Amino acid sequence: MEQPSTTSQQRDDKLWSLAKERVAFKKGLAYYIVINIFLWLIWLLSGAKTGSNGIPWPVWTTVGWGIGMIFYYLRAYRFPDENATEKEYEKLKKQQ
Repeated sequence: MEQPSTTSQQRDDKLWSLAKERVAFKKGLAYYIVINIFLWLIWLLSGAKTGSNGIPWPVWTTVGWGIGMIFYYLRAYRFPDENATEKEYEKLKKQQ
């Protein structure tokens, strides 16, 4: 069985950068899920105590980190930097 060769001369730099960004997002998402499950288990096993405002304390890390993950997802999948740069370049080119 023949394996495709991916040397630095053969691959497209933009696609390689995008692939690295997406792999990094997937790793970050896995860390987010595992660590938040761990934090919620600690909260649950410690008697499920809430703070003075009635909100469980793991909610702050879940929501805060989750907002960061949303932005990370948008950068990796919806609005890659290369597309934004190319669009801005084309816009400036048309203005001249």
